[in-house]
Amino acid sequence: MICGLYMIQTSWCWVDAVWDFEFTETEPLDAAIVIKNGSKEFKTLYSHLLPYMTDTEYENKRPSVWTVFGDNGVSVKSLVAVLSYFVLGGKSKTASVQQRISALQASSLYLLLLGIPGSVVNKMFHQILFDTCLNTVSNCWPQSLVKKRKKDTLKSSQADGKRSKPYRKDDDEMDVDEDEEQDEEVHFSPQDLLKIREGVVLLVKSLLRLLLKFPLKDEPQSADNCVQVILDSASIYRDIDDMRTMPELAYYGLWLLCSSNHGDEKVSLRRVFHRVLYVILMMSKGESGKPSLMMATQAVLAARDQAIGFVSYVVDELKEPALPFLRILLQHISFRMVDKTDYRTCGAQAVAKLLAKMPCGDYASFIKWLFDYSRQSKVAYRMFALDVSMALLEQPEREANEDVDAELVSFLSHRFLVHNMVFGRRSDASPTVRGHALTCLAQCLELPSMNGTRSIKELFSTSASLSHTHLHMHVHMHKAPNTSCAMMGLLKHNVIMLSEGNLTVLSERTRDPALSVKKKALQCLMDLLTAHPENSLVQKAWLRGVVPAVVDAESSVQEKALECLEQTILSQVKSHGSYSYRDSQQTLTWDLLGLLCDHCQDLGRYFSRAFTMWSKQNKFTAAFINNLISHTEAEHAAGAWLLLSKVASSCPRLDYGKILDAWDDLNVTVTTSCHILCVIGDIGEHLNEDTKSRIVGGCPTVKMAPSKLNYALQTFLNQHCGELVSVCEAYLSGVILNENGAQNLNEDLVVKHLYTLGVASLHCPSKVGKRIVLLVQSVLTSSVEQQSEGSEELACSQPLSQFKASSMPSSVRAHAVITLGKLCLQHEELTRKYLPAFARELELCSELAVRSNVVVVMCDLCVRYTNMVDRYIPNVSACLRDKEPLIRKQTLTMLTNLLQEEFVKWKGSLFFRFIAVLVDSDPTIASLCEYCLVHLLLKKNPVMFSQHFIECIFHFNSYEKHKTYNKFPQVASEKAKFSLKGAQNKERRFTIYRFLLVHFTDAQRFNITIKISQNILACFVDGELPLDGDGAVVLAETFGILSLKEIKLSALSGAAGAGGDEPQEDEQMAMAKAVMQVAQKKVVSQVQKKVFIESMIPIIINLKSMLEQKRSPVLKDLMGYLQLTMQDYRSEVKEFFAADEQLAVEMEYNLKMYEKEMEAQMAHCSLGGDAASGGTPVSTSTMFSYLPTRISVRKIVIYRGSSPRL
Repeated sequence: MICGLYMIQTSWCWVDAVWDFEFTETEPLDAAIVIKNGSKEFKTLYSHLLPYMTDTEYENKRPSVWTVFGDNGVSVKSLVAVLSYFVLGGKSKTASVQQRISALQASSLYLLLLGIPGSVVNKMFHQILFDTCLNTVSNCWPQSLVKKRKKDTLKSSQADGKRSKPYRKDDDEMDVDEDEEQDEEVHFSPQDLLKIREGVVLLVKSLLRLLLKFPLKDEPQSADNCVQVILDSASIYRDIDDMRTMPELAYYGLWLLCSSNHGDEKVSLRRVFHRVLYVILMMSKGESGKPSLMMATQAVLAARDQAIGFVSYVVDELKEPALPFLRILLQHISFRMVDKTDYRTCGAQAVAKLLAKMPCGDYASFIKWLFDYSRQSKVAYRMFALDVSMALLEQPEREANEDVDAELVSFLSHRFLVHNMVFGRRSDASPTVRGHALTCLAQCLELPSMNGTRSIKELFSTSASLSHTHLHMHVHMHKAPNTSCAMMGLLKHNVIMLSEGNLTVLSERTRDPALSVKKKALQCLMDLLTAHPENSLVQKAWLRGVVPAVVDAESSVQEKALECLEQTILSQVKSHGSYSYRDSQQTLTWDLLGLLCDHCQDLGRYFSRAFTMWSKQNKFTAAFINNLISHTEAEHAAGAWLLLSKVASSCPRLDYGKILDAWDDLNVTVTTSCHILCVIGDIGEHLNEDTKSRIVGGCPTVKMAPSKLNYALQTFLNQHCGELVSVCEAYLSGVILNENGAQNLNEDLVVKHLYTLGVASLHCPSKVGKRIVLLVQSVLTSSVEQQSEGSEELACSQPLSQFKASSMPSSVRAHAVITLGKLCLQHEELTRKYLPAFARELELCSELAVRSNVVVVMCDLCVRYTNMVDRYIPNVSACLRDKEPLIRKQTLTMLTNLLQEEFVKWKGSLFFRFIAVLVDSDPTIASLCEYCLVHLLLKKNPVMFSQHFIECIFHFNSYEKHKTYNKFPQVASEKAKFSLKGAQNKERRFTIYRFLLVHFTDAQRFNITIKISQNILACFVDGELPLDGDGAVVLAETFGILSLKEIKLSALSGAAGAGGDEPQEDEQMAMAKAVMQVAQKKVVSQVQKKVFIESMIPIIINLKSMLEQKRSPVLKDLMGYLQLTMQDYRSEVKEFFAADEQLAVEMEYNLKMYEKEMEAQMAHCSLGGDAASGGTPVSTSTMFSYLPTRISVRKIVIYRGSSPRL
């Protein structure tokens, strides 16, 4: 046993040196010993020593191993030194396979010797060597196998955070690192890895045997290292098929370390649970000691489950002593959990599983703590509390026993989790938490247990109106994808009624500006239709949400809508012979088509767009067409003709006989007649002349409602509308030119002929003669008696309503406007003649329908004749102040479309008229204006708000004395109509200012502050603008704007650093973000300080001197602004006045005196200060000496010459 290693041959000097260095390094050993050692010798020695440790039966029947060593002259000290040599030999990263195996075997041998009785007496234990032997597992296992995982871990942990700037190394350092990395690249064969693996197994088994024999009460550091080594060994081998028992051995070792043999039981439990914490969190602690996130691979998840099982086993075995540490473990999991969805879910499941091991009293106590935890300031904590609540709701509900305190009983029920933990977060400050809470609320309804559903129904039944109102408010205001999902879940499970109002709210979300909201709403509507396919209200909501989405600006939304339509309608069309009313899918399809033919006809254009897209994809096969034709004579004929009218132009050859038979037998509704007419129009080129004549002669279009005429005529009248124009001309002539025609007027029939004439004229402009134009004009201008040949020029050059009052009803004149507009679209000369007349109609006509149609016509003509109509845009924009809300709303919509397509530019007063709609008396119009500006126009031109802001101040105050601003031409009536001048409109003006400033970027806020200083304040100082009554109003308003919180840079006002609405990362990432925000605030503060001191203070002080001399009441606005602004810069005043310390002292003193007077006035007066300036009125006589007046204007002139930018 002893001869194999020749231990006696080691010199005492070498042994003493090893012990003196405390096993941290060794000198080279004799070559003879190194050559003759090997795995075989170590195994032989281990097998001979093992019975001395494990075989207690024959312990007293044979001599001690220490006696054997002494009898053979083997020094224990030398033996330990030689073993340490092999252990340290495997510590190097470039160690060979043999060195690593020898290190593992030497470490196992050392641990085996420690476990033999008498090792303490023979001084075998040395803490440094013991810890080194334990670390052999991580040192000898090839790091290249986990290198890739570490890189992936680092990448995943930084994926959601900001990219940090990497540390830039010097060239020498980079060369050294590259050499080290190359040196570390030691390749191992599968056989080598198998041998190293066997060495690790031997070491772990030796450690477990040692823990059974050798107490570590007095070595807490070593015990802690044991825990780490055991967990490391389990993590290294958890994904190796033939080592499935390794985790069992590891956790058995941890269980041994929890015993009292290795220290106080509480200390041991705390130590073990602390290490297990990171396994549950799926983190690893590197050499730096900082935990890093690991990728959630199958192996990592398996290790997490094993750790949870181990903790559960410990709690089951130890009972009461382990419960406090289990609570601490759960609290640490809650506070250390990273804010990533997958990890939060796994963490919540772990907490729920471990909570199941707690008795009812401790469980209720922890739920109470969790409720307090859910109200922490960090978003990540509140999100995790919601996940834990959902995991607990999946478990059976607990019943209280006699051990639970009365005050804790309520925390045991699922009702508390639903009402307080989940529903209570619906009003959270963070939209992320609010959305997640609503998602969890919907998920509660899907749980197998009925407790969650019952609690939610109870919640909405006990406070139905309040809860319903809250939900509607969240869906309208916050508009996150989760709100739609929550509402869909409540509707699906009949928690709230399937009413038209609720479904309308859901369908409207498909037109939300946010892409994620639209896509989620589409999916929710699809799920709701699947759950309630027979409900007509759900069917209507589905159509109104999905069908318009085919023309959405986002291609992904279009694809989703087309997918829904194809899945629900197109793919469900079967032949009539295979139709069965028991087939819910087919029944749903024909129900939807029936709604499109009846209650949802306004969706026809969107539906047609879907078929245009499908035609390009060749979706319409011959079998599909035959299936549709088979339904044309059945109960679903209306829906079949609807689909045929959409596909006829792009489908294969049709059965003309059945279509012509249907035309001859027109005993169908008007809507179906339109669809049949469209199909005939598509197949018209294949018909003979006799058939065409028969169809034209019997065309019933003039009998249809105007809303259906365009739909029917689009496809049929391309080649056969000349005859119809003649028919309309003859009828209108009989009515208008006949002496008694107007007396026996059939208003409805005249409207239909006018509308038909307009639609037909678009297809055959050559058929429209001068006589037809005069007929339409006469409907607008006067009765038949005033029409004559000599009045043509007068009628074309003067406003149409300036003649004698027309005898035609308002509806007829309104349709005549539309028809005349269509005629103008085809004839440029007509447009040039009638544009002045249209413009005057907008101003003088009193009929709502006529003015509304004139707006539509002029905007359509602007698309065709842009340059010609451009001069009349002020006339159109004047309708934004029309007395009728309908015209204001329609004008706003039409102008937005023209501005989007750039047919109209922001010229003249258009921007100011448009922005004034923000304070419209109708809240819906004001809201629409805000949507158009922010979501449509501002995205196209991000600088339009900042470009017009200063001019808004002069325009809305009707101030025209500035040499540059507010100089565009306007008539007096338009000025009066859009004027916001006067104190009574001050709040409306500031509403506009606040809206504009809120949507500024920090750079734009910075620049606008400079421009206000240069173009307004400095102009008053230099005398370019007089300080009269109107000037005082403008100056006071300017100070009020500068005092608004919206004009402050977001970095200084706290908006940029408020992270309450954003999900929090781990503590390390949160700290990095905080550092970045502090740095950003510091940089921006320095820039603004320089601008303020060098620009604003000189102007303010000189302006104050001027106001003092004139004893102007504007001085109170100046002081209010100065008091608010100087709060952030009082410490920099001395730096600015460094050349004149006395001036700096005066400045600081005067500001202090001003603040004291304000405080005194606030103590005796009501809180009724100036809302605009933000200051409190103070007497001008006491303010005249507050600021020094000795400062040169030279600084102002110099600064105005160069405009700094952010």
